[in-house]
Amino acid sequence: MSKELGFGTIMQSRIATTISELARNIFLYAGDGFILLEGLVEESRVGLKISAVDQGGGIADIRKAMEDGFSTSGALGAGLPGVRRMMDEFTLESRPGQGTRVVVVKWLEGQEGR
Repeated sequence: MSKELGFGTIMQSRIATTISELARNIFLYAGDGFILLEGLVEESRVGLKISAVDQGGGIADIRKAMEDGFSTSGALGAGLPGVRRMMDEFTLESRPGQGTRVVVVKWLEGQEGR
């Protein structure tokens, strides 16, 4: 899908890495959830929106989870902070016992509006 939207190979790899990380988090921490990909066209911008949603236990301390090096699974702790760095927009909502929703957007290069 990212290729169809016009993203180059490097950005396609970063998008795939983002999806992989979000799916890994669902698998490890929630057990069940889904990832939704949506192409975006807003005025003259084209982008890709990735939503990762689960009904798991939620994140008790979002601020801590967003720190580089923090991990509850023994991994490197680069997951969510790395996803935030690779994407142009990042939103994380989580409630203990109710699940987590991460929504990220990557705009086609040169169209970020920055």
